Amino acid sequence: MPKRPAKYSKVKSIKSIARDRVGRPPAARAMEEKTQRAKPKHKKNLLQELE
Repeated sequence: MPKRPAKYSKVKSIKSIARDRVGRPPAARAMEEKTQRAKPKHKKNLLQELE
């Protein structure tokens, strides 16, 4: 039994036309850990850093 042809999708055809005109979107990047992204809530005391 032969395979059915794929169902036509407007969205897929529009996206393929846009990729031809503009180019592919950049690849996704891995996110950094939350502790590295977040800024510290409180500044450290200078006296504690010197000791």
